[in-house]
Amino acid sequence: MDPLGPLKQTLSGMRERHLEELARLVRIPSVSAQGTGIREAAEATASLLEARGMAVQIHETAGNPVVTASCGAAEGPTLLFYEHYDVQPPDPLELWTAPPFDVTERDGRLYGRGTADTKGHLVCRLAAIDAVREVFGGDPVAYKFVVEGEEEVGSPNLASFLEEHAADLTADGCLWEFGGVDFDGRPVIWLGLKGIVCLELEAKVPDFDAHSSLGAVIDNPLYRIAAAIASLRDVDGRVTVDGFYDDVDKLSDSDLQVIAAAPDHTERIAATYGVQRLLGGSSGAQTARRLEAEPCLNVNGITGGYGGPGTKTVLPSRASAKLDIRLVPSQSPERVVTLVREHLARKGFSDVAVSADSGEQPGRTPVDDPFVQLVIGAARQAYGLEPVVALSSPGSGPAHPFREFLKVPFASAGCGYPGSRAHSPDEHIRVSDFESGKLHTALVIAALARPGRE
Repeated sequence: MDPLGPLKQTLSGMRERHLEELARLVRIPSVSAQGTGIREAAEATASLLEARGMAVQIHETAGNPVVTASCGAAEGPTLLFYEHYDVQPPDPLELWTAPPFDVTERDGRLYGRGTADTKGHLVCRLAAIDAVREVFGGDPVAYKFVVEGEEEVGSPNLASFLEEHAADLTADGCLWEFGGVDFDGRPVIWLGLKGIVCLELEAKVPDFDAHSSLGAVIDNPLYRIAAAIASLRDVDGRVTVDGFYDDVDKLSDSDLQVIAAAPDHTERIAATYGVQRLLGGSSGAQTARRLEAEPCLNVNGITGGYGGPGTKTVLPSRASAKLDIRLVPSQSPERVVTLVREHLARKGFSDVAVSADSGEQPGRTPVDDPFVQLVIGAARQAYGLEPVVALSSPGSGPAHPFREFLKVPFASAGCGYPGSRAHSPDEHIRVSDFESGKLHTALVIAALARPGRE
């Protein structure tokens, strides 16, 4: 039996149920950065999983709870789903054209915080299971879920949780927490995520704010911070810290083929963000390579001195800056922080203090992994288009412990698109992408259930 038609028809008939389940999750303001709605969201997630007859546990951690669930066939392959129930803060509220913590359907779009990142994807998984059960008359595979509540603050407790529970979470493949289509509507199969480490630089010069006339003889901490930052990368965005690139894995021939085949979205990226040109004049395959396979350093903000109305001629006593560094295999956060500290000391900035979070290591599944090829094939069937394969998302997430402790291959399938505005006001998904993401997920299940799959 070709499951495409029956699955599509079944999902269409279940649309209202799944939309209401999405709204139920989005109404909970589960902002991990602020500690709001966390317990309620974990319990609501558990309730939706239990409604499918799953064995569910809410595990306490040093931070927010992790929800796990399992059900399905007693024999055969197992599909793992990784998701998170926490979201970003809704600020600035005045830029929303719809209530952030509700689902508003308008012009073929579903607005609300978490629709794209990533409560919409969680409902995609549940909807797919519902449809597969209806069409196949039961569960053709086993399912496992890991749904955490700290992804938006760096998943500080997930790695230790996965290491502790690795024996219970083994699977043949994992669908990651996001996915969707590119600018042309072609499905994108992400195979990895970059690592990240966040730094804070702080400079102190006078013991207290001084009259700016003393700038003739007393250094300014804002200048110290600015100069320190400027020493870390060149005008094209290449990091200038000695040894920074030494641990970067060489790309394989298969990796290079994936990059070479990537569509050129240079102009669309520039237009979307209102910039004249991309950093370093990037274009073509170079854009894909920089986004997917090269590390980068970004300045999030600089703080210090006076920035209010009018003037205040002051020489501030302190200045600080926040940075993030995106990492690729096999860079480690600890090693990179050490290199930055050594670089600043060598360049004469030993007075600039560096503090860092624990960071996340990068993780990636090889493109020739059988599960990756299965997800690609299911995407062809669901969308009727040739998928775009991407080595890694430009963003970061807890991919490394899934590869390190669970040894599970992972890939993406979902309901996002480049205009979804994840992390921004008016976050949304398109209804059509929501339906396609459900279908793609269901077809992955169907393909995994077929014996003799490649």
